[in-house]
Amino acid sequence: MVTNVYFIRHAQSDYTIKEDNIRPLTTKGLEDTEKITETLKDKKITKIYSSPYLRTIDTVKDLTEKLKLDILVIEDFYERRVGEWVENFYEYARRQWEDFNYKLENGESLREVQERNISALHSVLKESNGMNIVIRTHGTALSTIINYYDTDFQFDSFCNHR
Repeated sequence: MVTNVYFIRHAQSDYTIKEDNIRPLTTKGLEDTEKITETLKDKKITKIYSSPYLRTIDTVKDLTEKLKLDILVIEDFYERRVGEWVENFYEYARRQWEDFNYKLENGESLREVQERNISALHSVLKESNGMNIVIRTHGTALSTIINYYDTDFQFDSFCNHR
C-alpha cells in the first residue's frame, strides 16, 4: 500500500527567542498556517505527526482543528541540538554540511540528527501504512531526511530550501 507523506517545515518563527523548544511563530508565521490548511484540507489526511517544539505544533494547529485530528508528538522529530547560540549560523551550518560528524559541545552532528530522524520516520511509516499523513518538523531535520534519500542534497540545497 502507498503511504503519502506531506512534510511541513514549521512556519516563520521568532528568532528573538533563543530557547529552541519554546520559540513561537511570528505574526506572519501564524498567518501562513492558514495556507497550509488550505493546501492540505482535501488530501484525506488521517494522521498528523509533529516535533514537540512549540513552533511546529502551532504550525499544524489550524489544520488539526479543521480536520478534527490530534497532533501525535514524536519526540525524535525535534530540531538539531546546536549546543549553544550561534551568531554566524551560516558558517556553522556550512561546516556541518561539509563534515556530517562536526558538532559543538552538547550539540548534535548532522549524522546524529539524520539517524534520529530516519529512525523516527521508519517507525511512523510502519504504523501509517497506506495512509495520508503529515509530518511537521524543522528545516535541518527535514534536510537530513532528504539527504538520506538523495545524497546530492547538500549545503547549497539546504540554503535554497530554508
